[in-house]
Amino acid sequence: MPILTYKGDKFYLGGEEYTIISGAMHYFRIPRQYWHDRLLKLKECGFNTVETYTCWNLHEPREGVFDFSGMLDLEAYIDTAKELGLNVILRPGPYICAEWEFGGLPAWLLNYKDMHIRCNDAVFLSKVERYYKELLGRIVPRLCTNGGNVIMMQIENEYGSFGNDHEYMRRIADIYKENGVDCLLFTSDGPTYFMLCGGTLPEYLCVANFGSKPRENFKVLEDFRPNQPKMCGEYWCGWFDHWYDKHHVRDAKELAGLFKDMVDSGASLNFYMFHGGTNFGFMNGANYYDKFEPTVTSYDYNALLSEAGDLTPAYYEVRKMIEKWRGSPLEPLTVKNTEKKAYGKVELTERCDIFKALDLISKPIHTPDPKFMEDVGQYYGFTMYSTELEGPREDWELNFDAVHDRAVIFVNHEYKGYVERTRHKDNVRIPLKKGEKAKLDILCENMGRVNYGNKIMDRKGLKGIRFGLQYHFGWDMYPLPMTDLSSLEFEESRGKVNIASFLRGYLDIDGEPCDTFIKLDGFCKGIVIINGFNLGRYYNPAGPQKTLYVPAPILKNGKNEIIVFETDSSSRSCVTFTDKPKL
Repeated sequence: MPILTYKGDKFYLGGEEYTIISGAMHYFRIPRQYWHDRLLKLKECGFNTVETYTCWNLHEPREGVFDFSGMLDLEAYIDTAKELGLNVILRPGPYICAEWEFGGLPAWLLNYKDMHIRCNDAVFLSKVERYYKELLGRIVPRLCTNGGNVIMMQIENEYGSFGNDHEYMRRIADIYKENGVDCLLFTSDGPTYFMLCGGTLPEYLCVANFGSKPRENFKVLEDFRPNQPKMCGEYWCGWFDHWYDKHHVRDAKELAGLFKDMVDSGASLNFYMFHGGTNFGFMNGANYYDKFEPTVTSYDYNALLSEAGDLTPAYYEVRKMIEKWRGSPLEPLTVKNTEKKAYGKVELTERCDIFKALDLISKPIHTPDPKFMEDVGQYYGFTMYSTELEGPREDWELNFDAVHDRAVIFVNHEYKGYVERTRHKDNVRIPLKKGEKAKLDILCENMGRVNYGNKIMDRKGLKGIRFGLQYHFGWDMYPLPMTDLSSLEFEESRGKVNIASFLRGYLDIDGEPCDTFIKLDGFCKGIVIINGFNLGRYYNPAGPQKTLYVPAPILKNGKNEIIVFETDSSSRSCVTFTDKPKL
C-alpha cells in the first residue's frame, strides 16, 4: 500500500497528490456482522478513508486483562476496510472523549487515588505503556509503511481542551515509536490559539475540529501552523443527545454545502460521524458543566448513516457533492438499508423483584460507611446499599453527601422516591417509634462517567448517607453489574410494576431475524437485555430517546429471551417491537 506524506500544504499518497475524505465509524459501536455493510456504504458514498478511535476501557476491562474479540476485533475491522480499498485513520487516545464512558479510559484507573491522568505522571504512563504494547502490536503490521492501510495515527485527543503538558504528549508519541509505529502522526484540537498551543507539538501535523465556519476556522489553523495541509479532523455533521434534551438534527443541504466549500478550498476532512452506532450496555458518557448530563443510548448523531445504518438525506446530498467535486459520477449504489420488522407486542409474563434477586446474583460486602463502587471493584451498572434502622427516631430527612448518579429509595421494600445527581431530590423521612425497625434499601445507578472537562475523574455510588446531620453507619453493598443474570428465579406475574424488578418474556421469530426497535411505553427507567446482550438504557420520562435499536445479529430464529430491568415502576408489563425508531 502507498504511504501518506505531506509537503507544504498538500498530502501525497504514494507520491500522488491526495485529498482525504474520511468518515468516522467506531467498530465498538457497531455489531461485527454489520462492519462490511457500513464500510461499503462509506465507500459507495465516495469516501476513501474510515476513521476510528480505540476504546481502552473495553480492551482492558480489568487491569492486565485484554479483550480484542467479537465487536472488539480491531484487526478484523482494519482488514475489512482494506478488502474494500479503504484507508484507515486510527485515534488510539489513550483518552478519546467520544461521548463514551470516562472518555474511553478504564474505570479501574480511579482506584489509583494519587495518580493524575493525561499528564507526565509515571503511574498513568505505565498503564498506558502496557495497553499500547498490547494494542500497537496488532496495529503495526497494518500500517501503510508495512504494506497495510493505516495511513495516519493521532497523538492523544483534543489535548488542548484539557491540558498543556507537552512532555506527556511527546511521551505518547515516543511510546508509539518504541512499539514500531512509523506512519504519519498528527494532533487534533479545537480551532482556538489556546487549544492549539496546549495540544500540539511543532514536529507533528496538526488538524482542527469544528462543525461550521470553515473559512474562519481554517484561517486560525493556517495562522498558527502555516505551510502544512488544511484538514478538519472532526467535521461535526450533527451532535449527540443528553437525557432531558432534544434530538439534534441538521439540514442535509447545508451540511453538504459546507463540505463542498472545504474540499474546493483544498482541504481534507473527516466527517464526525459518518455512522454513529449505539452506546450499547453501560458505555454512554456524560458531560458536566453546570449540571450532570448523561448521554443517551443512541449515538445516531444525525450522521450520514442512521443508528441502524440506513442511508439518510445527508448521505445522498454529500454523495452528490463528491460527484461535483470529482467532476464525474460515482459508480451506481449497490448498498441497501437492512430490512426492519415490527414484531409487535410481547408480554413479559415472568418477574423477579430486586429483593429476591439480590442474593441470587450478588454477594453483600459489609462496610461501616457507604463506599463508591470503584472501592469494591465494581465499575458499571447498579449497586444496592442496604441497612436496618431502629427506633425511636425523629422525623429527619434522608440526605447524601454524594449521589453519583441516581438513587432509588425503598423502605420496607416499598418505593419512596429517588434522588438524581444535580437534578431531583425527593424528601424521604423515616420516623420510627420505640421498638420499631425499618429496612432501608437504596438502589444506585452509574448513569455514565463524565467524558470531557475538569470533572472527568467521576467516581460512582453513594457517600455520606445521613439523617439530618447524623451519618448512618453499617451497610451491606450488593454489586449489580448485570453481566450474568442466569441465576435469577422468575415467577408468573404481569401487570403493573411497583418496585424495581426484572421482567422476562420471549419473542418468537419465524425465519431470518430483521432489525427492529423496542418501545417500552409505560415503563420509567432501566435497561433491556436480549439473549444476554445488553442493549443499553431507556429513560422514558426524560426523553428524547423512546426506542432502543435491536440489531438483527443479536436475534435468532425461534425463541428470544427478553429481560427488562425496571428500576422504578411501570404501568404495564408488555413491550412493543416496531420497525421505526423514535429518537
